[in-house]
Amino acid sequence: MPIRKTIQGRHVPVKIWTDDVDEGSLAQLANVASLPFIHHHVAAMPDVHLGIGATIGSVIATRKAIIPAAVGVDIGCGMVATRLSLTAADLDDKALRRVFDQISRDVPVGREQHPDDKVAVEAVRPFEAGLRTLLARHPQLLKRLGRHSKWMNQMGTLGGGNHFIEICLDEANRVWVMLHSGSRGVGNAIAEYFIQLARNDMERQAIQLPDRDLAYFPEGNPHFADYVEAVHWAQEYARQNRACMLQLVLAALARHLPRFDVTTEVVNCHHNYVELEHHFGADVWVTRKGAIRARKGEPGIIPGSMGARSYIVRGKGNPESFCSSAHGAGRRMSRTAATKRFDAADLVRETEGVICRKDKSVVDEIPSAYKDIDTVMANQSDLTEVVHTLKQIICVKG
Repeated sequence: MPIRKTIQGRHVPVKIWTDDVDEGSLAQLANVASLPFIHHHVAAMPDVHLGIGATIGSVIATRKAIIPAAVGVDIGCGMVATRLSLTAADLDDKALRRVFDQISRDVPVGREQHPDDKVAVEAVRPFEAGLRTLLARHPQLLKRLGRHSKWMNQMGTLGGGNHFIEICLDEANRVWVMLHSGSRGVGNAIAEYFIQLARNDMERQAIQLPDRDLAYFPEGNPHFADYVEAVHWAQEYARQNRACMLQLVLAALARHLPRFDVTTEVVNCHHNYVELEHHFGADVWVTRKGAIRARKGEPGIIPGSMGARSYIVRGKGNPESFCSSAHGAGRRMSRTAATKRFDAADLVRETEGVICRKDKSVVDEIPSAYKDIDTVMANQSDLTEVVHTLKQIICVKG
């Protein structure tokens, strides 16, 4: 389905792939489109919803500048999925419940992290020199790290919020592992530190912005190159974090399920990140805040909520979206609103058939708090094509 709505910002237009967009999100999109360094247009995916400064589900191409808060505080957050040689016939309910318990023991979630004797040393070693260099130039970042100073212990951990680990079946009843996480506490500390630096720069230079969270670093600013270096460090940390967790999950499965092989169908993609790309005749910084890259033929993952379908997709390379697509269902309501409107009984009903936590502490993740994933997919039929349809049978929440 083509673009559903276009609004005109003060500098460039905003092209939107849905009619389901609230006034607050429209205002944020218009704010971004008013900035003088925005390239060509702003693209809003069909899962678009209110964020901090910039909407989640937006793609922002910028010339010689980057907005740290648009990249967000969970730098490199994204998905990984892989198919196994197992099928539904190889599973039974008792084994699946043991798998749920094993994953819950082996993968730290929420604020938990690995003890010192369980650190994935080989995985974190490549990151040590880069972080030391960054801290030497920005010693104040140590204060931001605070309790996250044991960043090595967080490699291979899930985190909280909407992060999850799922065991799924596809349309042919083949087993998949899929998980969602990012750069953990160290990425958050890096993001918050540079967001504040950008705000400070704007104040010193008396630059007026429609929203203080749209503070930016122009190329040539002393902090620009350091931010690019730091954000790429965090993006790679996030990718490695997902890879480490995937290995922990596969090991947990191997303890309780029949012997299996991992197929070559492995996808590991960011949906909160920034990269230098070429679009509409220019090399620009593309920030995908809750969006995946979907170049022609490129694989991607678009998850639903903890009770809905998810999709393995192939990009169509639509230039109007800067070769991007939605990153998931997108929230329909805030976590606070969800906990006021729904209770644990509602969660039990909406996650029937899924082995997962069903207590009030995860009611904010109830499927009804999210947009309908099938509507999202229908609205972006010109951005991706579906390769596999997945439905979870186990969901471990952060």
